[in-house]
Amino acid sequence: MGLQDLTPQLRTRLSRVERAVGLFVMLATFLLLAGFSYYFYYTADRKGWFKTKAPFFTYVKNATGLGVGAPVKMMGFDVGQITRITAEDPGKDYNVYVEFYVQGEYIGYVWNDSRVKVIAADFLGGRNLEILQGGWNGYTNANGTKKDLHAVYEQKGKTLTAVWLDQEGRYERITKDSKPYWLLSDESPAVTERLERLVDTAEKALPNFLTLTNQLTTILDNTARVSANADELVDEARPIVTNLAAISERLKDPRGSLGEWLIPTNINTELEKTLVSANSLLTNSSRTLTNVDNTLLVASNAIKTADATLASAQTVVTNADEHLAVLVSNLNRTLDNIANMTSNLNSQVQANSNIVTEISDAIVHADELMQGLKRHWLLRSAFKEKKTNQPPPKSTTPPLGPPRRY
Repeated sequence: MGLQDLTPQLRTRLSRVERAVGLFVMLATFLLLAGFSYYFYYTADRKGWFKTKAPFFTYVKNATGLGVGAPVKMMGFDVGQITRITAEDPGKDYNVYVEFYVQGEYIGYVWNDSRVKVIAADFLGGRNLEILQGGWNGYTNANGTKKDLHAVYEQKGKTLTAVWLDQEGRYERITKDSKPYWLLSDESPAVTERLERLVDTAEKALPNFLTLTNQLTTILDNTARVSANADELVDEARPIVTNLAAISERLKDPRGSLGEWLIPTNINTELEKTLVSANSLLTNSSRTLTNVDNTLLVASNAIKTADATLASAQTVVTNADEHLAVLVSNLNRTLDNIANMTSNLNSQVQANSNIVTEISDAIVHADELMQGLKRHWLLRSAFKEKKTNQPPPKSTTPPLGPPRRY
């Protein structure tokens, strides 16, 4: 049915519906553009597209863990990004050239005494650049003089006007040919490299520690043997001391003493024999006492040697305990640094999750708008598929009569 076949009332209603649909499409388009503009402005403001950017560069030994687009930090804030990483020519004094920028109000914190620290960012080997605040209240030249400290860039509003030249000791106007300012770097090894060194040190120290324990075991075995030998010597000396005590008690007895033997006058021969026997007995006793003294001296020397050996073993054990304590303390510090870096990585991922959600919502809303336009009766024909040259299907419904006119 053509448009000219409709009644004036239907044509009037149709024109009103068309105007309403047009207004709805215009309103939806305006809202979509407004949302996109707000998202674009929010993203540009967050990433600093409209902020002033000051270029810098530095040199590092290797580019492990660094990447283009990685954030540059200062005082815990993201103040810029890395824009270029390239290797220097062979034979140069430096290995890797790293270029980056600092944006916005953080440019004023960078003075000619500032430094760049290459620090570990996570436990997977990633690294970041951190700029140390310069100037009179900075960290790198706190004992310097004010006349030697200068801000790297001069600004007029949001425009960089001049850059400080260290060799000439003056400011130079910024032009298209001006080069970035050079900041010296303090590079620390990556976490993986430090862990590898720690493992290598532990592997090298482990055989020495095992050797030390084997030597300590040998010393203790020798000490036990010396103590056993001393006990045997003491056991052997006990009968001799007992015999000497018995002899002394016998001499004190009046019935067997020397005075009672001298009283009779008719037994001089027996007395002489007795004296000879007593002299021999005393000689043997003296020899026995000398042997006992020598034996006790040997036992005393053996005990002193055992005490010295035990003292040496105790000193060795004390030194081993101190080395183990230092090793455990260093390992605890490394684990604390790894935990801090993991927490920083988690906070960065959580802070960037809202952007992905907003992009997903915008895509879903745009898709719902297009599906609604495809189903609308006025715009449905614009989305129909083109017909092919295949003959139309035969209809089984009997033809109707001519259309009725109203």
